Order: sequence, then structure tokens, then C-alpha cells
Amino acid sequence: MIAAQPPEVLPRRNRRAATGRYLRTLRLELGAELLKNLRIPVYAVSTIAFPVMFYVVFGATFGREPAGPVNIATYMLATYGAFGVVGAALFSFGVSVAIERGQGWMRLKRASPMPPSVLVLAKLGNALVFSAAVVVALMIAGFVVAGVLLSVPTYLQLFFVLLLGAVPFCVIGQAFGYALGPNSAPVVINLVYLPMAFASGLWLPIHQLPGFLQAAAPFLPAFHLGQLALSTVGAHAGGDPAGHAFALVLTTLVAGSLAMIAYRRSSIATYG
Repeated sequence: MIAAQPPEVLPRRNRRAATGRYLRTLRLELGAELLKNLRIPVYAVSTIAFPVMFYVVFGATFGREPAGPVNIATYMLATYGAFGVVGAALFSFGVSVAIERGQGWMRLKRASPMPPSVLVLAKLGNALVFSAAVVVALMIAGFVVAGVLLSVPTYLQLFFVLLLGAVPFCVIGQAFGYALGPNSAPVVINLVYLPMAFASGLWLPIHQLPGFLQAAAPFLPAFHLGQLALSTVGAHAGGDPAGHAFALVLTTLVAGSLAMIAYRRSSIATYG
């Protein structure tokens, strides 16, 4: 005779099996996201090469000039790192989601048994992988081209601050992706991304910008990420790091609410 299983054992086993299926689905979806973007050289190369190219040009030219307590090369390593991860996050979510909606992939995925959270986490993982690649490439360029030499703890702190700082912009990108069409998303995101990066002091030190931009910068989420990154190398322009972190958390919550609204409305949109 086979002993009956206690009632609490079966739900526990079901939860473990469900968790295993969820993780396998997530792994496959993340692998597909990474492979898709690696097969698009324009995305894969430009996401990494664009901020590195600008950093090499300006870091090599003005690297030894002072920017507060550090030189320009060290300052720009933090700010161009923020610039790079913001771009990877916005385009990985915003443009990708909008294009997949236009192609009908989102309708297919909604009809599949895959949990919606898997798609979000897979795109988040893809954005973080490319963000990490951008930061590492910039650190190598900073060391080789501009002679930036920081301590290992400082490099690690800068790396993780930038990586975590990409998350709010993934959520912003998701809101754009569900609110915009496949043709308008790249244009609108560029119109937001590039001026925001400039006005946030990610291209030039914030004190070199016109006064009205310096006054507007604290209202931009990229400014707060840039200041958190600069605080790791001892060069932030002021303000409490906890305040900058709170601004990014608030941005995430607001953008997440807008993304949920846009997601619900996107189900009735058709293209083609």
C-alpha cells in the first residue's frame, strides 16, 4: 500500500514545479532577447560604441583638465557611463516593445501561456547585460586612453550604481514602448534621450551649462543618476545621494503607473 501524501506536501511540490517552469521560461526568453539584439549590429554596436566613442574623443582631449576635485577623464567616466546605460535601457524597452507591438508579437505573447512578467524580466535582463557591457567598455577606455586609475572598490561601486540606475529608465522605456507606435518610438525616444542627457550634465560638467539648464536639471531623472555616479568618484555637484536615489525611485513608480495604463490601452491598437 502506498502511503498518502500529507496535504501540505502536494502544494509545496506544485510550487516548486511551477517555479522551475517559470525560471526555464525566463531563461529561454532572455536568451531569445539577447540573441535578437546581437543579430542586429546597428543596435548592439551603437549601444556600446556611441558612448565609448564620445568618451574617447573628449576624455583623450580634455582628460587632464580639472573638473572639481577630479579631472575631466574621471568625471566623464561617471557621466558617460550614465549616458550609456540610459540609452541601453530606453532603446531596449521603448523601441523594442513598440516594434514588437507593430509586428503583432505582443498579441501572440499575450495569447500564449507565458506569464507577462517573464517578458518584462527578460527585457530588463537584456537591458542590464548591454548596460554592463557599456560600463565595462568605458572603464577599459578610461584606463587605456585617458589613464583613469581608480581603486577596485570604486570601480565596483560605480559599476553597480550605474547598473541599478538603469532600472528606472527601463520602466520609462516600457511606458514609451506601449504608448508609441513602431514608427514614432525611435524618433520620440531620441528627442527625449539626447536633450535630457545634455541638460542633465552627462555630456559636459553641469557647471559649464547655461544657468537655466542648471536650474532645470534637478527635474530630470538622468541628472540624479549622473550625480549618484559622480558621488562614487567624489565629484558630484552637491545634494544628498539619498535624495538622488529617492528621485529615481519616485521616477520608477510614476513611470511604472504610466506603463501599466499604456499597456492596457495598447491591446486595442493595430498597425499595418
